[in-house]
Amino acid sequence: MHSWTDTPRFAFQPVVNLTTGGVAALEILARPEAGDILAEARRDPELDRDLAVLAFRAAVRKETLLPLHVNVFAGTLADLGGLAALHEAVREAGRLPWEITVDIGPPYTHVPQRALLEAVTALRRQGFRISADGVGDGDVPLRLLTDLSPELVKLDASLLARPAAVRAMRTLCDELGALLAVEGVETESQCTAALTAGAQLAQGELFAPPARLPAADVYVPPRSPGIVPAPRSGPPVRQFVRPAALLPAHASAGQVRALLTGSPDVSGVLLVDPAGVPVRSVHRSRFLLTMSGRYGHALYADRPAAKLGDPPRTVGIDATAWEVLDVVAVGGRDRTSDDVAVVDGRGRCVGVVRLADLVRALAESRVEEAAGLNPLTRLPGSDAITGEVDRRIAAGRAFALSWLDVDHFKQVNDGAGFAAGDELIRSVGQALQRAASGATRVGHIGGDDFLVLTDPDGLGPLAAAVLDAPWAAGGRPVTLSLATVVCAPGSVGDHRQAAAVLAPLKKAAKALRGASWVLGRAGLPGHEILRGSEGAPVAS
Repeated sequence: MHSWTDTPRFAFQPVVNLTTGGVAALEILARPEAGDILAEARRDPELDRDLAVLAFRAAVRKETLLPLHVNVFAGTLADLGGLAALHEAVREAGRLPWEITVDIGPPYTHVPQRALLEAVTALRRQGFRISADGVGDGDVPLRLLTDLSPELVKLDASLLARPAAVRAMRTLCDELGALLAVEGVETESQCTAALTAGAQLAQGELFAPPARLPAADVYVPPRSPGIVPAPRSGPPVRQFVRPAALLPAHASAGQVRALLTGSPDVSGVLLVDPAGVPVRSVHRSRFLLTMSGRYGHALYADRPAAKLGDPPRTVGIDATAWEVLDVVAVGGRDRTSDDVAVVDGRGRCVGVVRLADLVRALAESRVEEAAGLNPLTRLPGSDAITGEVDRRIAAGRAFALSWLDVDHFKQVNDGAGFAAGDELIRSVGQALQRAASGATRVGHIGGDDFLVLTDPDGLGPLAAAVLDAPWAAGGRPVTLSLATVVCAPGSVGDHRQAAAVLAPLKKAAKALRGASWVLGRAGLPGHEILRGSEGAPVAS
């Protein structure tokens, strides 16, 4: 009787880190000589399980050190309660379970959700990572997706035609602590769209097609200036994570040497305990220098490699690039080139980051940021603020958007001179920056106009900082007008709608005497006058 598992073939497709351009993992794909093995596996949970085991063993035979993605149908996990056979195969091969991501694919219809979640819990207990595959093109319920709480969410490239949906999924991934990947990327424009929407990983024919041999190199299009500008706090470290070379804490120096000499791209090895927590860090150059010295091999080959390692430098998966630099700065200069281990909430290693990647990205972000700054106030322009508005809308967060400007500014320039006007604008910008805290963003959109984005609770102190201060230019007293729209979740669709609601509020504020503040709420009629008195309109 013919068995589908008698003559299986497998191909490997790289999962690419869009920030570093490196290969983050390999997805193993079943490629039978004939017939539709996946359709059969969808109906036969035991066949699907066996394919997962065979796929992993095929990767082991290729001697790749990269993390692996193994595909399994949701129904298989629910029916079998987990993948004990895969866990046993991983143990026998000497690989670590947290180097394996189980890609759970649709269909989810008619799959018992409680049984699926229990199976996922069992996989996590064994150390496997979880990916939700086929999102956007499959039938995964949003509630189930959040209950799965995967470490990775894979979107179909067709969803790139709806960038708002991809941005919303990135926001959900951030809340879940997951990475976002796009599958099926075939063109450079799709790659750009994935980056712009916030995806950190991607795979598809553009980078490298599925192949019998794991790809050593992939093609990643040059990144266009301005794509995915880094937030002010620094880009998240998860964008820079590379696969880590891991060995058990008890590994010998000879085992580490064999790994390093056989893998010239590996810059260091992390020794981890049975739970996957890094305990020692072995730097490539220092280790090989010691081993190549006189009697080095004879002295150390059979001894624990931990004796030639250092305490690991670690950061959490939610850290920023700047926090990694703080970690690197602590300690001796001889360790500045060491990889920094990135760990999850349980302290398990999820990869490493290299200092060179961080320095390059931070330098690029500073150049991009500087290009968008107003030369007078050194504040970002409207694009930075409106982009953040869209992110908060996608995240379902309430926010307040304010427009501040100087009353009679043309008269200030005409009467006191442009130098006095420039000094006034600089002073207002500095006052806004001093008053800004937490999630507040301040932008200078030109002339005497400023945009301020903050949480609704932060409005009072910010308004007081600029409206209560005595302002003057060339000895002439000056007042400011402030208009604010508070947007509850769902009240506006994007920054354009928020700006449209704000425009009449600005007009209302300018119609008041003295320092003024008008506040409205998106979706509700009318507005409140919080400062200023009614009178003849003033010219801006």
